[in-house]
Amino acid sequence: MRLTSELRDRAFRWIADDVDPAARTELQQVLAQAMGGSEAAVADLADRMAGPLTFGTAGLRGPVRAGPNGMNRSVVTRTTAGVVAWLFHKGHTSGVVVVGRDARTGSAEFFLDVVGVLTAAGFTVCPLDGPLPTPMTAFAVRHLGAIAGIQITASHNPPADNGYKLYDANGTQIVPPDDRLIEAAIRDALPAVSISRAPVTPSTREDIVEAYYSRLASLPRGTARDLKVAMTPMHGVGGAAAVEALRRAGFTDVHVVREQAAPDPAFPTVSFPNPEEPGATDLLLSLASSVDADIAIALDPDADRCALGVRGPDGWRMLRGDETGTLLGHHMLSTLDRVANPSPLVATTIVSSSMLGKIAAAAGARYDETLTGFKWLVRAGDGQGTGLVFAYEEALGNCVDPQFVRDKDGISAAVVACDLAATLKASGQTLLDVLDSLSTTHGVHLTDQVSLRVTELSVIRDLMNQLRTSPPASLAGVQVSAEFPQPDILRLTGPGVRVIIRPSGTEPKLKAYLEVVTPVTTSLEAARTSARDQLAGVHAEIKSLLGA
Repeated sequence: MRLTSELRDRAFRWIADDVDPAARTELQQVLAQAMGGSEAAVADLADRMAGPLTFGTAGLRGPVRAGPNGMNRSVVTRTTAGVVAWLFHKGHTSGVVVVGRDARTGSAEFFLDVVGVLTAAGFTVCPLDGPLPTPMTAFAVRHLGAIAGIQITASHNPPADNGYKLYDANGTQIVPPDDRLIEAAIRDALPAVSISRAPVTPSTREDIVEAYYSRLASLPRGTARDLKVAMTPMHGVGGAAAVEALRRAGFTDVHVVREQAAPDPAFPTVSFPNPEEPGATDLLLSLASSVDADIAIALDPDADRCALGVRGPDGWRMLRGDETGTLLGHHMLSTLDRVANPSPLVATTIVSSSMLGKIAAAAGARYDETLTGFKWLVRAGDGQGTGLVFAYEEALGNCVDPQFVRDKDGISAAVVACDLAATLKASGQTLLDVLDSLSTTHGVHLTDQVSLRVTELSVIRDLMNQLRTSPPASLAGVQVSAEFPQPDILRLTGPGVRVIIRPSGTEPKLKAYLEVVTPVTTSLEAARTSARDQLAGVHAEIKSLLGA
């Protein structure tokens, strides 16, 4: 690969317009190496200049680096100018915008740029500089009746990434056409150096934090509080918040993984700061075992996801996202005030377990499936989420209080999970006992994933094109039919088997979501054995199909 004059000139222009001296120097060094003949530097420069970033499943995400195809101060400044133009387009020339951040690399600086641009444009900013969990920003938008909310976070992405998450006036993530409108406004924005920014002093509205804790304290529906909890925030911003929320709710026996308790953007004890990743919860499960905990809780770095760990016959293990989702969904429906909620709705995504639908039917509740992402889940049913009382996605996201937080919230989910676990403990039961009961009633639902992580996104595109042209006709001996509910989503279904294949909206991955369903006819263990065998067969064939 050789350096073209067009690429060189675009890089020079970006450097001249960059608001960050350190980023200017970084890109200058890459450009100098490219001009010196380094093919690797040319490829690096081309990738950095290939932007701008686009709004995916959860907003902008990308590596912290100089150039339009990265997260940096100039990109954040121009993105916020695009948001300002979008707000003007929606008729908002003033009003409150909530801005929060996590503790990732660059988050503190990006926060100041966002607040500075919004303030200069005439908006009133509610600052949550903390750093604080993402769900607090979602909560604050609805609590204040704000016109928008912005959170600087990359959630559970790799340590090198950061991101920009946007909420509308309903406290929900934006959906088309708003995302395209904002992207167009970003493209039309002035160079970052020409965008007005007001001086900013970092601060946090403590009254918002207090209101959030007060709301979470009201969530438990049982009276039992005897529960020993092991918890990790996974080097993120949820540790102190989760401990305080649990304390307010009456759960005071909480043990935090010391090595992961403080926010650390390097995430030194994990390869990927995602509770789903192998090995990420090893320290948590070790702590749970050593303190003889009743439940283990893992939050992701911005605390919008919650994973649960339980002690089983073979020791401690983490529950899958579908197991947690069905447990919490069943708990919410079985304890719901039906006078206040006469027509409740629960929802999950097309890639999650189908068991929630059966639980809803048995409870006389409405049920819906949406595309992946909470921006769709909280709009389930009529497009507005009317009557929604619970939603979950298999990737550890749970929304247990949609009237107040219309997004996934790991901290409120942790409070509700502890309420359930303590209630069960008081009656001599466990979370696994409830899972057994649900399986006996509705059939064994086993789920799994196959993920292919790539370095070139063209690999995903080519694989999806291949699957679209010639999808498999059978899986593990079961005839399946293929359909594409969306151009980039393949659904394979057959008797007791379902597979969804789609690109990740937040990471460079192609994901396959597997489910097998086996009715319990003789014994629960026999049904589980049959389901495991079938799932293993499906897993092996999908892994081979994707080359994972």
